[in-house]
Amino acid sequence: MSVIVLPLAVTDPGDLRRLDGLYGAMWSLKRAIQRDARAKVDTYWSAFHERNEHGAKAVRQRLGLSREALERSAYKHLEDSGHLKHHASKALAMHIADEVWNGVSRHLFPDATGHRFGRPKTGRYHDFTRIPGRARSHTTENKWETFRLVGTLHGHVMAYTDGGQHTLMQPRTMPKPTLPDGKVPTGKLTAAGKPGMRRANWWDHTGPLAVVFAGGPQGKRGDLVLPVRIPQGDGQWERVQHFLSNPLAWHKVDLVRRRKASAPGGWVYEAHLMVIGPGYSSPAVREMRDQATRLDRVGGVDGNVSNLSIVSFPAQLDGGKPESTEITLCEDEKRLIEKQAKKRRGRARALERSRRATNAGQYGLSKKQAKRAARREAQGLKPKTVTVPGGARDARSDGVPKQAFRRDRLSVNYLTQRARQAEHAASIAEHRRHRARLVAREIITTHGPVLVVEDCDIRTWYRLWGKRLSQTTPGMLISALKVECEAAGGRLVRASTWSTALSQHCLCGERVKKTLRDREHKCIACGLVGKRDLVSASLAAFVRFEDVDDPKTAYLDTMLSRHAQIFYAEALEEALRESTKPSPKPPRRSGRVAVPRQRRETSAPRTAGQRNRATPDESRPRGHAGKPGPRTACSPQLTLW
Repeated sequence: MSVIVLPLAVTDPGDLRRLDGLYGAMWSLKRAIQRDARAKVDTYWSAFHERNEHGAKAVRQRLGLSREALERSAYKHLEDSGHLKHHASKALAMHIADEVWNGVSRHLFPDATGHRFGRPKTGRYHDFTRIPGRARSHTTENKWETFRLVGTLHGHVMAYTDGGQHTLMQPRTMPKPTLPDGKVPTGKLTAAGKPGMRRANWWDHTGPLAVVFAGGPQGKRGDLVLPVRIPQGDGQWERVQHFLSNPLAWHKVDLVRRRKASAPGGWVYEAHLMVIGPGYSSPAVREMRDQATRLDRVGGVDGNVSNLSIVSFPAQLDGGKPESTEITLCEDEKRLIEKQAKKRRGRARALERSRRATNAGQYGLSKKQAKRAARREAQGLKPKTVTVPGGARDARSDGVPKQAFRRDRLSVNYLTQRARQAEHAASIAEHRRHRARLVAREIITTHGPVLVVEDCDIRTWYRLWGKRLSQTTPGMLISALKVECEAAGGRLVRASTWSTALSQHCLCGERVKKTLRDREHKCIACGLVGKRDLVSASLAAFVRFEDVDDPKTAYLDTMLSRHAQIFYAEALEEALRESTKPSPKPPRRSGRVAVPRQRRETSAPRTAGQRNRATPDESRPRGHAGKPGPRTACSPQLTLW
């Protein structure tokens, strides 16, 4: 399965009102099901003695904790309400119930690592952005019950190129396709021996692409037709052809909305089309992955707060040379990050001023404002009206505000600016993910798809260094690297920090203790001098496993690392002192992102702070290998000095 995002050109005020009603109805239905499921889950955990006596399955059946029971509950809510039936259908209600059940099942039943998710809870209306559709039947002809994609790619191109006479031009306000009229042959004969005919429907539409929804049980409202705007830009046409050229592979359509302050109503709508088949990869990406597959190298990755270091060796250690790469910040990127941070702080202050001005009664005067008021009162002057109080919020003796923030009055400008701030943050996050994919491809092209990284929990780093990690995003880079390694036929393997302690060892096998203040590796046994992160990455290349799926079985092959140190000698020392390959920072390339593109870099400074203790050994909360015992020490027979 693969998914393509198709923007919808919704400009008709009637369609916007209808979509708003549809989302409101589906949100009310989902909230009601979630409340029922939460009450049943609480009752299930309270029935401790009944579960021990009759079994957990019997209790779940009595309470109705199953997929079928939640679907029946959704049908009942739909039938009992007086207005939901005007917007939603039973098929949509069933899929919303299935979505709620997925969250309940993750809470009731632990996963492979024994971890359970939290209780089901209702979210906010503005966080409800996806209405799941029902999958198309590939065994029954013409059966697509909820959102359906009609039309063909050829008909869409012919409609917006004037029959192929000019390039594709999709106007801002796109006309809605109309339902085909007339009759079409069925391909069968009637009892009288004449060709059978039927009335034309949306399955016979071969014009521009559109998403159609029947509109629930009340057919008087007519079909909801939403024109599709296919993505355009460099490299987009081949991608669109890959997904849309074969209508028989179309499987399911989900209706999705996202916030956009400049759009009518504050939302833009998209159709997420699921297609039976693999995703699309551009020829350049396929070439890079093929090149990485042909490389017979093994490497190690060292993720840090301020950089990402990669060192690789030929797999057989019989030739070639070691390669090293560091991903760090340059001066231009630092200045750009400071500029963006200053802009974010200005927006945050503007939002705070707007809230204080609209809810002036909930805030006190600042020290400066209070002194000015007292001075004017002492001089007998008329007090000035303070429109934006700068003091603390009025609170009770225990520090709780007298009025909850959610009950504040908010201006239209405040809501607009907050929506734009959220949109900008989503744009930055999407750009970071896109850049992480580009960097990961460049890395595997140089170092190959077989890499080893320490099994660390990035959330522990956030507790120590905070926002600095949002600039370099080491977790996002490692996740993207894992995906690219698997796409190129390799694998990114995780090794436990307790059994390897890469930052505290040397290639010769000696133990070299370092604190986080020590950024340079100096071994008094063999004399090796290099950057701490590059030495750790080179040691990761010599980590071996008894079971590659179990990080705690990792151990450092010091015999092999010492052999590589002797064999490569000066070439290895050069790679560990400085990066032999330039930092993979590919230029900004065109491509679709979920939100408007913003100029944002995602690397981090070299040093994020000073700590005098040793490197913390972070553990993953789920499936953590634990503390297998004392760490491996230096073997006496490997000590040559």
